[in-house]
Amino acid sequence: MGFEGGVDSGHARLHELGYKQELKRDLSVLSNFAFSFTVVSVLTGLNTLMGTGLKFGGPVSYVYGWLIAGVFTLFVGMSMAEICSSYPTSGGLYYWSAKLAGPSWAPFASWITGWFNIVGQWAVTTSIDFSLAQLVQVMILLSTGGLNGGGYKASKYVVIALHGGILLLHATLNSLPISWLSFIGQLAAAWNVLGVFLLMILIPLVATERTSAKFVFTNFNTDNGDGINNNLYIFVLGLLMSQYTLTGYDASAHMTEETKNADKNGPKGIVSAIGISVLAGWAYLLGITFAVTDIPHLLNEKNDSGGYAIAQIFYDVFKSRYGSGVGGIVCLGVIAVAVFFCGMSSLTSNSRMAYAFSRDGAMPYSSFWHKVNKQEVPLNAVWASAFIAFCMALTSLGSLVAFQAMTSIATIGLYIAYALPILFRVTLARKSFTPGPFNLGSYGLIVGWIAILWVALISVLFSLPVAYPITEQTLNYTPVAVGGLVILVVSSWIFSARHWFKGPITNIGSSSEES
Repeated sequence: MGFEGGVDSGHARLHELGYKQELKRDLSVLSNFAFSFTVVSVLTGLNTLMGTGLKFGGPVSYVYGWLIAGVFTLFVGMSMAEICSSYPTSGGLYYWSAKLAGPSWAPFASWITGWFNIVGQWAVTTSIDFSLAQLVQVMILLSTGGLNGGGYKASKYVVIALHGGILLLHATLNSLPISWLSFIGQLAAAWNVLGVFLLMILIPLVATERTSAKFVFTNFNTDNGDGINNNLYIFVLGLLMSQYTLTGYDASAHMTEETKNADKNGPKGIVSAIGISVLAGWAYLLGITFAVTDIPHLLNEKNDSGGYAIAQIFYDVFKSRYGSGVGGIVCLGVIAVAVFFCGMSSLTSNSRMAYAFSRDGAMPYSSFWHKVNKQEVPLNAVWASAFIAFCMALTSLGSLVAFQAMTSIATIGLYIAYALPILFRVTLARKSFTPGPFNLGSYGLIVGWIAILWVALISVLFSLPVAYPITEQTLNYTPVAVGGLVILVVSSWIFSARHWFKGPITNIGSSSEES
């Protein structure tokens, strides 16, 4: 799978798999890594969910929970990287499932993996851009005096309008040629790294009151106000903040048809995005926690930020030092830019998955969605993905509980899609799998089984109730949302798709055709 007569190894392998090179192959290993690293974006996940971590266990649950989630996520990522090296196509996970499940199971395996992957990705984009809209709303609130100073608190309709505007910008940026997106992606990765180090040093440095190292490493907050008293249960719920953040690294796989030497560089993108995110995220959590001195105050919905923990930390730190929280709002701006880049890269990944899935005829009106323009950009897939992400957020107008259930598919749906090809790799394809340049050797099966068991465990944990007593407002609707998706995908297969969907379809005459 190396260079043959100057042909790019990823291009040659794509041709062997039966696909034409339709997208422009212009991304370096750095650019490929940048897309995944920007989608994982520790500044996005950790800041938007800081309140969850503080509420359920506090420092102990996220300082140690982050490392636990990080190590097991690395197992998942290494298994995915090994498969990606053998099958470097934009379809990624669903294509892998088809190849690894064997001819008789291939159509069903790729159908269920593909739909979990694409719906999970749409939910991720929805969640990222909606959280950015909420962050902008909090910044406006603090800029106009805060909740207790007569500040402007936007209605849910204003938040959804902000969400729509952000998606519009993201779709416009994703309509640019891949060379532009490559540059923006590298800029985004640099912004994430610099932002992490700037904030983890600046915030504790500016703080007039810092907590002790003992608090950072040993404080366990059991006062969650949700009737949950079991320490292990509390720790587990806090750990979910970390696991939610560590998603989206399949972006490297979806960008392989645009990556040079993708059979080597795609896997490197996956593993390095997880590894660097784990290290940067842990350093960030430690730095910020030194500025956490009063957890109940940060979580109080009547504080100036309306209970938005990270915003309140930044605001308080600058206000206590300088008498004004403006510096804190500027720091929130650093996070907002990182979240913006995260949403942009997430939509890029979405559109490539939609392009590949429709190329294989799995989506309604597939011939329309997999078209590419003169710049070799799947424009229709870009705008369709943005529109779907907007529609998914409309559930927030009815109920935030419904919206949270829907976005829970972002984590569970994606991780099920991650686990399925790994499951086929260690079972049905245990002996037939042909590894690419990046492989785990004899450790492949052990790493794969650890990855599968971890995904099974977090799928259960994500479905546990997060408050007692259980009412219609406190019920965790995650199993309902995921179960609903399972029923939709399986029933559509039984009643319709099994008659016409044959799995991935090659689009060149034969593998021997000249590239």
